Amino acid sequence: MAGRVMLGSYLAHGGMTLRQSLALRRRQLGREQRIVHRFYPWSGYVPASEPEVGRDSVLMVSWHGTAWPEVNGGGADANIAKVAKRLAGMKRPVLLRWGWEMNGNWFPWDGSHNGGDPADYVRAWRRMHRIFGEHGADNVAWVWSPNWNSAPDTAANRFQKYYPGDAYVDWVGVSGYNFFAESPKTLFSAVVKAYGERKPVILSETAAVGAGKAGWIRKLQNWVSATPAVGAVVWFDTDIQEGSPHNFRFDTDQAALSAYKTMARSARFAG
Repeated sequence: MAGRVMLGSYLAHGGMTLRQSLALRRRQLGREQRIVHRFYPWSGYVPASEPEVGRDSVLMVSWHGTAWPEVNGGGADANIAKVAKRLAGMKRPVLLRWGWEMNGNWFPWDGSHNGGDPADYVRAWRRMHRIFGEHGADNVAWVWSPNWNSAPDTAANRFQKYYPGDAYVDWVGVSGYNFFAESPKTLFSAVVKAYGERKPVILSETAAVGAGKAGWIRKLQNWVSATPAVGAVVWFDTDIQEGSPHNFRFDTDQAALSAYKTMARSARFAG
């Protein structure tokens, strides 16, 4: 029997602070976000705390990647150690999603921009994992998170090639949106099939766009309810995503908001 799913969001609403967005969703849904998703740059700003994120919520940090040689050559060790110590110092559970969508061709840390050898990504991941362990970041759980499909779509660039190994991954994530009317099953089943018997799966970035959001949300609820391996769903809840024409919020119309409320209040999503 499937357990309970943690339901959360990345929240970035035009004209609103994070605190205001959290309050809006609390009023609409009658519940807190179980996961609050934040993005941190590779270097520069790394907070010592996230006071807006309540203690009843788990913080998920998507930490930007970098070129793999910077990590594998040791040049990034000091930066990695600094972030490890900052996250350890938060003294709260943290889901760390580093270098996500590495099987794509749109980030500086993906295979297309780093010589196309996934083994180098694996080495970088394992090095970072070791450094975090050396600095006592035991509160950090590692989320390995490919895109649902690969670009380029070649055997050498399949998401499985980038997997760091069971000893280095706590959660398997996946990004997937219905940009071309894909169903939740189409977006997420391959990752669940590959890893769902070994690791809990988190839909680390997902949302519906365009018309028919309500129907897609209902499909998502039904698919997750029938898929025991899924332990968390994180909605990409923003209307101000840079470079995107899409509004990813689930309250763009009353039907979509109602469908999301139903999902959020269901027993399966009460984690």
